[in-house]
Amino acid sequence: MSEQSRLLMVDDDQELCELLGDYLEHEGFAVEFAHNADEAQEKLQRADRYDLMILDVMMPGRSGMDLLQEIRPRLQLPVIMLTGRGEDIDRILGLEMGADDYMSKPCNPRELVARIKAVLRRVEPQVRPTLFPDQIVSEAGISLNPGVREVSVNGQALELTGTEFNVLAYLLNNAGTVISKEQLTELVLHRKLTAYDRAIDVHVSRVRQKLAKMLPDNELIKTVRGVGYQFVRSNL
Repeated sequence: MSEQSRLLMVDDDQELCELLGDYLEHEGFAVEFAHNADEAQEKLQRADRYDLMILDVMMPGRSGMDLLQEIRPRLQLPVIMLTGRGEDIDRILGLEMGADDYMSKPCNPRELVARIKAVLRRVEPQVRPTLFPDQIVSEAGISLNPGVREVSVNGQALELTGTEFNVLAYLLNNAGTVISKEQLTELVLHRKLTAYDRAIDVHVSRVRQKLAKMLPDNELIKTVRGVGYQFVRSNL
């Protein structure tokens, strides 16, 4: 753990931010705040700026879940999620989408500090490899910009969901290489592939359909039977 760990707290409750911020700073942390997903995205443009993010699930506009899904492939920043609802489904979804820990609001500041320290100890020695692109990737007329999460095909915008974008990003960034269903499930859905689990197949199929409408003569994503999927590298 660094001498003074840097935290980003994302919560629309400004009074709570002030209260927890004062406590965290008293405990030796450097804390910055964002009160919505857009503000947080701006602060997260520098990947090395923070050591951990505290993220509220329920916010006006894009939720904490949406923000987590957007940043997780690009940033391996540890995340502790907060929610006022206390529902198991929120906790499960948050953890499956890549959160490192979860607390219900109102939270005990002392417990929050303990969890922050535990997460930082757990992730510090790890170097988490990623196959996700860190710059614009172009192939077969497709241009994918991970920074702003936009895709264009021959200059025309391609609308994708957050999950579909992540599927295409992994496959496109590794064009010519087969990515197994097991690996793609873990990378995109943040869970182990189980028997009869076809969720990743559905997402890949939707990406294929959207690409086919704009590039009807090209089969860009190939199924390697019994293994996984491959984005076919162009010969140009």
